[in-house]
Amino acid sequence: MNEQETEFDETEGAIPVNDKRRFNTDGERIADDDKPAEPVKSAYETALENQLMAEKTRREAAETKLGSVQVKFEEAKANLEKETAEMRSRLMKTLEDRGKQAQFNFLTTLLPVLDNLNLAVAASETDPSVEHLRSGVIGTARSFERALIDVGVEPIAAVGVTFDPEEHEAVDMVATTAENDGKIVAEYARGYRFAGKLLRPARVQVGKALADAAG
Repeated sequence: MNEQETEFDETEGAIPVNDKRRFNTDGERIADDDKPAEPVKSAYETALENQLMAEKTRREAAETKLGSVQVKFEEAKANLEKETAEMRSRLMKTLEDRGKQAQFNFLTTLLPVLDNLNLAVAASETDPSVEHLRSGVIGTARSFERALIDVGVEPIAAVGVTFDPEEHEAVDMVATTAENDGKIVAEYARGYRFAGKLLRPARVQVGKALADAAG
């Protein structure tokens, strides 16, 4: 027999096997559904995880509460700004109404002055007497001053009082006796104050003692 004919091919006719069985080092088979067991957590690790979850829950609750508080704050701020704007508007309107009313009252007090002035002019056309015209002008001036007093204007005292630079403006000086030294001798223009404030000082003439004047 031929040597080639007697040689046996071990691979010839072999049946392929797909064996997925697993065995441990001891030769024992490992089941397919068996998986390596997860490591067991210690009590300390579990406590830390629980504490972390609790802190996370508290933080989320605090953030939610903070957001709610912020929304309420914005709403309160908007309402306050709206109320402030409305109050400012009402206050401005009230002040404007009072200002207009004060102007109305003042103009009302001036109308009689204008009437007296017109009467004086009409009288001067029919009566050329200077004395009558003078009387009419004096009456008009007094009615005008009364109108000023009615709205709160106060005249500043001048002649006979001691000169006060806060209320008087010295136009000139004149020699006088010692007892009238520093006192107002004549008034050129009356001064007035309103609501405690100086509208204008009185323009006056101030007396100066003869001895001082000579010096």
